[in-house]
Amino acid sequence: MRKLFGTDGVRGVANLDPMTSEIAMQLGRAAAHLFMRRSGRHQIVIGKDTRISGYMLESALTSGICSMGVDVLLVGPMPTPAIAFLTRSLRADAGVVISASHNPYQDNGIKFFSNDGFKLPDEMESRIERLIVSNEIAHLRPTADAIGKAYRIDDAEGRYIEFVKRSLPKELDFQGINVVVDCANGAAYKVAPTVLRELGAKVEVIGNKPDGMNINAGCGAVHPALLQKAVREHGAHLGVALDGDAYRAIFVCEQGRVVDGDHIMAMLALDIHRQGQLAKQTVVGTVMSNFGLELAMTKAGIVFARTAVGDRYLLERMLAEGYNFGGEQSGHFIFLDHNTTGDGLISALQILSLMKRTEKPLSELAQAMTAVPQVLLNVNVTKKPNLDTVPELQRAIQESEQRLNGSGRVLVRYSGTEPLLRVMVEGERDDQIREVANHLVDVVKIHLG
Repeated sequence: MRKLFGTDGVRGVANLDPMTSEIAMQLGRAAAHLFMRRSGRHQIVIGKDTRISGYMLESALTSGICSMGVDVLLVGPMPTPAIAFLTRSLRADAGVVISASHNPYQDNGIKFFSNDGFKLPDEMESRIERLIVSNEIAHLRPTADAIGKAYRIDDAEGRYIEFVKRSLPKELDFQGINVVVDCANGAAYKVAPTVLRELGAKVEVIGNKPDGMNINAGCGAVHPALLQKAVREHGAHLGVALDGDAYRAIFVCEQGRVVDGDHIMAMLALDIHRQGQLAKQTVVGTVMSNFGLELAMTKAGIVFARTAVGDRYLLERMLAEGYNFGGEQSGHFIFLDHNTTGDGLISALQILSLMKRTEKPLSELAQAMTAVPQVLLNVNVTKKPNLDTVPELQRAIQESEQRLNGSGRVLVRYSGTEPLLRVMVEGERDDQIREVANHLVDVVKIHLG
């Protein structure tokens, strides 16, 4: 069993195992060794978000990588999708992001991209772990001019800004559109407002004063209330909330209401389909996507494919079967025609483009689907055994499904990044699904809480 890597890289409380300087240096050494697959000098890009612990982990990673004779290209605070792009653009051997995404500032994480800009498959992450545990590369110590160097890439922001803008037709701009963007005091605090302004939008910015400790704090995609208030106060046409590494985006309509990821997927999928650009007439979602999204896609002649929760599973399915658009209810959207990973800024530009071309507000576009009533509850757990080994919970799930009598569904799963178990229930009657969900939560608290 892997001890370091979870569902999205290595993650934990900064300066506690496994998110320590010592482990970061070992990860740097192991990754450098793994990615030395061509002749000549080797380069690895390192980017980070705005957490105070990023300095510590960046220095440790840089030390580990350079100690293996590999150069480091430092780009500073930049969105996760920017590192995916820059790794390709700079012809680097790999990319590293230091970020815990939507988690609070005391957490941090390390995740890797291969030279093609895709996240590492499980097998490669396991190889990195084996190199660390086995200590088999401890004797590899380049000396003199074979030691790696570290360089700062001063034009990284400009490169990414132009890359993001190229996801739109050249003739399209956002003149006349007022946007509020919440940068979560995170990695996109500079690039997000710049992109929107260069495309002609009038932009109000919140969450753009990071101090190392306020990332995601009461703002951003996890806490959209501040954005909702700002949209109403400024009379904006759209609100965009990014998370700490700008990997995902949550949208607020002109009325100040949050439009969830399922509705965003529905309107985008229908638009891409109308333009004849939806590969294999298929959209990829997850088991968490509302059944109403599946109904809307079926009505439009679009196949809706479900995967396990997590962008890596979306991406695996999309790559394996040749699909180009997928996403999650939580605001992760993957446009493989534009980037190799989720990109909150590209998602925002696609929504603005749709609003501009159709001359419709987001509230109207959101009517592309009608959600089936859904309840999602999170329960703190102290352990994460295989749910199949908890008979009391399995019995409660079976009884709940019988109660719904084919008119809804139950999904119980662990969070991949937090000590939480998620209980989701869908059905025709709101009162019924709430009763079912609350009963399941009670069972979880007794046996796993």
